[in-house]
Parts: sequence; structure tokens; C-alpha cells
Amino acid sequence: MPVAEVLHRAGLRRVHLELASLGSVVLCIGFWTRAKGYDQDERGNAERRALFVGLWPPMFWLIGQNMAEYE
Repeated sequence: MPVAEVLHRAGLRRVHLELASLGSVVLCIGFWTRAKGYDQDERGNAERRALFVGLWPPMFWLIGQNMAEYE
């Protein structure tokens, strides 16, 4: 069973994934700006967290595009 079909049966739609993509961009920017307030030792960990969250938007967007093709 394709992933799009499973997500569609669970009630997830394309717009939900696109909003999740936009939300993760905002979260990444928030983490990155918050990292400026840490001292130099802790800043690296905070920036890595922001970069990790920054990898989510394309994944959510592509899954949303796959859902659009399924719908």
C-alpha cells in the first residue's frame, strides 16, 4: 500500500503537509535566532538543532505533492 494512501486514510491531506512544511521553516528560524543567545559552547548544539529541523520542510512538501497526485 503506498504511503500516500495510508496517510489519506488516516485523514491527512495535502494542505496539512504544506502547513507542516511552512511551520518547520518558522521553527527552524526560531531555533536559529534563539541560538544567538547562547554562549559559544552551547551555540553549536543549538545551531545543529536548527539545521536538523531545517531538513524537514522539503520532506513534508514532497510528501504533500505525492498526496496531491494521489487525490
